[in-house]
Amino acid sequence: MRNNIGVIGHPINHSLSPVFQQAALDYLGNNNVFEKWDIHPEKLEEKIKSFRNESFIALCVTLPHKQNVIPLIDELSDSAKAIGAVNWIYNKNNKLVGDNTDSTGFIRSLSERYKFVIKDKSALVFGAGGAARAIIYGLIQSKISRIVVSNRNFEKAKFISNELSNSKIKIEPIIFDRDSLANYAPYADIIINTTSLGMSGGPAPMASPISSDLISSNTFGYDIVYSPTITPFIKQFENSGAKYGTGLSMLLYQGVEGIEKALNVKAPVNVMQKALDAL
Repeated sequence: MRNNIGVIGHPINHSLSPVFQQAALDYLGNNNVFEKWDIHPEKLEEKIKSFRNESFIALCVTLPHKQNVIPLIDELSDSAKAIGAVNWIYNKNNKLVGDNTDSTGFIRSLSERYKFVIKDKSALVFGAGGAARAIIYGLIQSKISRIVVSNRNFEKAKFISNELSNSKIKIEPIIFDRDSLANYAPYADIIINTTSLGMSGGPAPMASPISSDLISSNTFGYDIVYSPTITPFIKQFENSGAKYGTGLSMLLYQGVEGIEKALNVKAPVNVMQKALDAL
Protein backbone atom coordinates (compact mmCIF):
# COMPACT_ATOMS: atom_id res chain seq x y z
CA MET A 1 0.00 0.00 0.00
CA ARG A 2 1.20 3.52 -0.81
CA ASN A 3 0.48 7.07 0.36
CA ASN A 4 -0.55 5.83 3.82
CA ILE A 5 2.13 7.05 6.22
CA GLY A 6 5.34 9.06 5.91
CA VAL A 7 7.06 12.43 6.33
CA ILE A 8 6.67 15.57 4.25
CA GLY A 9 9.06 18.51 3.92
CA HIS A 10 11.30 20.46 1.52
CA PRO A 11 14.09 19.49 1.32
CA ILE A 12 13.57 16.10 2.92
CA ASN A 13 16.66 14.00 2.14
CA HIS A 14 18.19 14.78 5.55
CA SER A 15 15.18 13.40 7.46
CA LEU A 16 15.93 10.48 9.78
CA SER A 17 12.25 9.77 10.45
CA PRO A 18 11.84 6.98 7.86
CA VAL A 19 14.68 5.01 9.45
CA PHE A 20 13.37 4.69 12.99
CA GLN A 21 9.68 4.88 12.07
CA GLN A 22 10.07 2.00 9.62
CA ALA A 23 11.78 0.01 12.37
CA ALA A 24 8.68 0.58 14.52
CA LEU A 25 6.28 -0.44 11.74
CA ASP A 26 8.27 -3.61 11.05
CA TYR A 27 8.39 -4.55 14.73
CA LEU A 28 4.65 -4.00 15.07
CA GLY A 29 3.92 -6.16 12.04
CA ASN A 30 2.52 -3.23 10.10
CA ASN A 31 2.97 -3.73 6.35
CA ASN A 32 3.11 -0.05 5.43
CA VAL A 33 6.24 1.67 4.15
CA PHE A 34 7.11 4.91 5.96
CA GLU A 35 7.63 7.14 2.94
CA LYS A 36 9.52 10.38 2.39
CA TRP A 37 7.87 13.10 0.29
CA ASP A 38 9.82 16.16 -0.88
CA ILE A 39 7.03 18.65 -1.59
CA HIS A 40 7.65 22.21 -2.75
CA PRO A 41 5.45 24.72 -0.88
CA GLU A 42 3.56 25.46 -4.09
CA LYS A 43 2.53 21.79 -4.29
CA LEU A 44 1.58 21.45 -0.61
CA GLU A 45 -2.18 21.94 -0.97
CA GLU A 46 -2.37 19.39 -3.79
CA LYS A 47 -0.38 16.85 -1.76
CA ILE A 48 -2.50 17.27 1.37
CA LYS A 49 -5.63 16.70 -0.73
CA SER A 50 -4.17 13.37 -1.82
CA PHE A 51 -4.28 12.21 1.80
CA ARG A 52 -8.05 12.55 1.93
CA ASN A 53 -8.69 8.84 1.51
CA GLU A 54 -9.69 6.06 3.86
CA SER A 55 -6.36 4.25 3.68
CA PHE A 56 -4.36 7.28 4.86
CA ILE A 57 -2.95 6.76 8.37
CA ALA A 58 -0.67 9.63 9.36
CA LEU A 59 1.85 12.16 8.17
CA CYS A 60 4.88 13.60 9.95
CA VAL A 61 5.36 17.25 8.94
CA THR A 62 8.72 19.00 8.94
CA LEU A 63 10.11 22.31 7.64
CA PRO A 64 8.92 24.44 5.94
CA HIS A 65 5.35 23.12 6.16
CA LYS A 66 4.57 23.13 9.91
CA GLN A 67 2.50 26.32 9.75
CA ASN A 68 1.35 26.18 6.13
CA VAL A 69 -0.55 22.90 6.56
CA ILE A 70 -2.88 24.41 9.19
CA PRO A 71 -5.46 25.95 6.81
CA LEU A 72 -5.42 22.76 4.71
CA ILE A 73 -6.63 20.38 7.44
CA ASP A 74 -9.83 19.95 9.44
CA GLU A 75 -8.96 20.17 13.15
CA LEU A 76 -6.11 21.01 15.51
CA SER A 77 -5.18 19.51 18.87
CA ASP A 78 -4.81 21.83 21.86
CA SER A 79 -1.02 21.66 21.60
CA ALA A 80 -1.02 22.50 17.88
CA LYS A 81 -3.30 25.48 18.55
CA ALA A 82 -1.14 26.77 21.40
CA ILE A 83 2.16 26.28 19.56
CA GLY A 84 0.85 27.44 16.19
CA ALA A 85 2.47 24.58 14.31
CA VAL A 86 1.72 21.02 13.25
CA ASN A 87 4.26 18.21 13.08
CA TRP A 88 1.83 15.29 12.74
CA ILE A 89 -1.44 14.86 10.86
CA TYR A 90 -3.68 11.88 11.64
CA ASN A 91 -6.69 10.37 9.93
CA LYS A 92 -9.44 10.42 12.55
CA ASN A 93 -12.72 9.15 11.06
CA ASN A 94 -11.75 10.56 7.65
CA LYS A 95 -10.84 13.95 9.11
CA LEU A 96 -7.31 15.34 8.93
CA VAL A 97 -6.34 16.28 12.49
CA GLY A 98 -3.17 18.27 13.13
CA ASP A 99 -1.13 17.70 16.28
CA ASN A 100 2.17 18.85 17.75
CA THR A 101 4.27 16.21 19.50
CA ASP A 102 7.46 18.31 19.67
CA SER A 103 6.52 19.56 23.14
CA THR A 104 5.46 16.18 24.57
CA GLY A 105 8.34 14.47 22.79
CA PHE A 106 10.77 16.88 24.42
CA ILE A 107 9.29 16.29 27.89
CA ARG A 108 9.25 12.51 27.44
CA SER A 109 12.86 12.50 26.29
CA LEU A 110 13.80 14.40 29.45
CA SER A 111 11.88 12.11 31.81
CA GLU A 112 12.31 8.72 30.12
CA ARG A 113 15.74 9.05 28.53
CA TYR A 114 17.48 11.31 31.04
CA LYS A 115 15.34 10.96 34.21
CA PHE A 116 15.06 14.73 34.49
CA VAL A 117 11.80 15.96 36.06
CA ILE A 118 10.66 19.43 35.01
CA LYS A 119 8.12 20.12 37.76
CA ASP A 120 9.11 23.05 40.03
CA LYS A 121 12.38 23.60 38.15
CA SER A 122 13.71 26.78 36.49
CA ALA A 123 14.67 27.03 32.80
CA LEU A 124 16.68 29.33 30.56
CA VAL A 125 15.57 28.98 26.93
CA PHE A 126 17.59 30.30 24.00
CA GLY A 127 15.49 31.25 21.00
CA ALA A 128 12.07 32.73 20.23
CA GLY A 129 10.92 30.87 17.12
CA GLY A 130 8.59 27.96 16.52
CA ALA A 131 10.83 25.44 18.25
CA ALA A 132 11.03 27.66 21.33
CA ARG A 133 7.22 27.88 21.41
CA ALA A 134 6.96 24.08 21.47
CA ILE A 135 9.57 23.76 24.21
CA ILE A 136 8.05 26.51 26.38
CA TYR A 137 4.56 25.02 25.97
CA GLY A 138 5.89 21.65 27.14
CA LEU A 139 7.63 23.25 30.13
CA ILE A 140 4.46 25.06 31.19
CA GLN A 141 2.33 21.92 30.81
CA SER A 142 4.84 20.10 33.01
CA LYS A 143 4.43 22.66 35.82
CA ILE A 144 7.83 24.32 35.67
CA SER A 145 8.21 27.15 38.20
CA ARG A 146 10.23 29.70 36.18
CA ILE A 147 11.14 30.36 32.53
CA VAL A 148 13.62 32.93 31.24
CA VAL A 149 13.95 33.50 27.48
CA SER A 150 17.02 34.95 25.78
CA ASN A 151 17.17 35.72 22.07
CA ARG A 152 19.44 37.73 19.79
CA ASN A 153 16.38 39.77 18.81
CA PHE A 154 15.11 41.00 22.17
CA GLU A 155 11.77 42.16 20.74
CA LYS A 156 11.03 38.58 19.69
CA ALA A 157 11.97 37.37 23.17
CA LYS A 158 9.52 39.87 24.66
CA PHE A 159 6.78 38.88 22.21
CA ILE A 160 6.98 35.14 22.88
CA SER A 161 7.24 35.76 26.64
CA ASN A 162 4.13 37.93 26.69
CA GLU A 163 2.19 35.59 24.42
CA LEU A 164 2.90 32.37 26.34
CA SER A 165 2.80 33.74 29.90
CA ASN A 166 -0.36 32.89 31.84
CA SER A 167 -1.86 33.26 35.29
CA LYS A 168 0.39 30.52 36.68
CA ILE A 169 3.72 31.54 35.20
CA LYS A 170 5.17 34.81 33.92
CA ILE A 171 7.96 34.25 31.40
CA GLU A 172 10.84 36.73 31.67
CA PRO A 173 12.71 37.90 28.54
CA ILE A 174 16.35 38.93 28.93
CA ILE A 175 18.91 40.54 26.63
CA PHE A 176 21.27 38.17 24.83
CA ASP A 177 24.58 39.33 26.27
CA ARG A 178 27.10 38.00 28.75
CA ASP A 179 26.15 40.31 31.62
CA SER A 180 22.47 39.39 31.44
CA LEU A 181 23.20 35.68 31.08
CA ALA A 182 25.56 35.77 34.06
CA ASN A 183 22.61 36.77 36.28
CA TYR A 184 20.51 33.77 35.27
CA ALA A 185 22.43 30.94 33.61
CA PRO A 186 24.43 29.70 36.64
CA TYR A 187 21.21 29.34 38.65
CA ALA A 188 19.01 27.61 36.08
CA ASP A 189 18.12 23.94 36.59
CA ILE A 190 17.99 23.42 32.83
CA ILE A 191 19.29 25.44 29.86
CA ILE A 192 17.79 24.69 26.44
CA ASN A 193 19.04 25.76 23.01
CA THR A 194 16.25 26.02 20.42
CA THR A 195 18.25 28.20 18.00
CA SER A 196 20.16 27.12 14.88
CA LEU A 197 23.50 28.04 16.49
CA GLY A 198 25.85 25.07 16.17
CA MET A 199 23.82 23.28 13.50
CA SER A 200 25.69 21.63 10.65
CA GLY A 201 24.97 23.58 7.49
CA GLY A 202 23.45 26.42 9.50
CA PRO A 203 24.54 30.08 9.58
CA ALA A 204 26.84 29.59 12.61
CA PRO A 205 27.92 25.92 12.86
CA MET A 206 30.75 26.64 15.32
CA ALA A 207 28.80 28.91 17.67
CA SER A 208 27.21 28.30 21.07
CA PRO A 209 24.81 30.72 22.80
CA ILE A 210 26.61 30.19 26.11
CA SER A 211 30.12 29.47 27.39
CA SER A 212 31.10 26.87 29.97
CA ASP A 213 32.14 29.41 32.63
CA LEU A 214 28.47 30.47 32.97
CA ILE A 215 27.25 26.90 33.44
CA SER A 216 26.92 25.26 36.85
CA SER A 217 27.85 21.58 37.06
CA ASN A 218 24.38 21.08 38.57
CA THR A 219 22.61 22.47 35.49
CA PHE A 220 21.22 20.15 32.81
CA GLY A 221 21.80 21.19 29.20
CA TYR A 222 19.62 20.28 26.23
CA ASP A 223 20.17 21.13 22.58
CA ILE A 224 17.31 20.39 20.18
CA VAL A 225 19.81 20.54 17.29
CA TYR A 226 20.76 16.94 16.42
CA SER A 227 23.26 17.45 13.61
CA PRO A 228 25.94 17.15 14.83
CA THR A 229 24.97 15.06 17.85
CA ILE A 230 27.54 16.84 20.01
CA THR A 231 27.03 20.50 19.21
CA PRO A 232 29.20 23.43 20.35
CA PHE A 233 26.49 24.11 22.97
CA ILE A 234 26.77 20.55 24.30
CA LYS A 235 30.55 20.81 24.36
CA GLN A 236 30.24 23.75 26.78
CA PHE A 237 28.29 21.50 29.15
CA GLU A 238 30.90 18.77 28.80
CA ASN A 239 33.58 21.36 29.69
CA SER A 240 31.62 22.44 32.77
CA GLY A 241 31.11 18.87 34.00
CA ALA A 242 27.33 19.19 33.66
CA LYS A 243 24.94 16.55 32.32
CA TYR A 244 23.13 17.07 29.02
CA GLY A 245 20.66 15.70 26.50
CA THR A 246 20.94 15.72 22.71
CA GLY A 247 18.42 16.59 20.02
CA LEU A 248 18.28 13.02 18.72
CA SER A 249 16.27 12.09 21.82
CA MET A 250 13.65 14.74 21.08
CA LEU A 251 13.51 13.59 17.46
CA LEU A 252 12.98 10.04 18.69
CA TYR A 253 10.25 10.80 21.19
CA GLN A 254 8.26 13.16 18.97
CA GLY A 255 8.19 10.20 16.58
CA VAL A 256 7.28 7.80 19.37
CA GLU A 257 4.35 10.03 20.30
CA GLY A 258 3.33 10.31 16.66
CA ILE A 259 3.33 6.60 15.95
CA GLU A 260 1.44 5.87 19.18
CA LYS A 261 -1.31 8.33 18.29
CA ALA A 262 -1.42 7.28 14.64
CA LEU A 263 -1.72 3.55 15.29
CA ASN A 264 -3.20 3.57 18.81
CA VAL A 265 -0.43 1.27 20.06
CA LYS A 266 2.52 1.48 22.43
CA ALA A 267 5.58 2.29 20.34
CA PRO A 268 8.68 0.05 20.58
CA VAL A 269 10.97 2.80 21.91
CA ASN A 270 14.04 0.58 22.25
CA VAL A 271 13.68 -0.68 18.68
CA MET A 272 13.37 2.86 17.37
CA GLN A 273 16.35 3.98 19.48
CA LYS A 274 18.53 1.17 18.11
CA ALA A 275 17.62 2.15 14.55
CA LEU A 276 18.77 5.71 15.24
CA ASP A 277 21.92 4.55 17.02
CA ALA A 278 22.88 2.48 13.98
CA LEU A 279 23.05 5.53 11.72
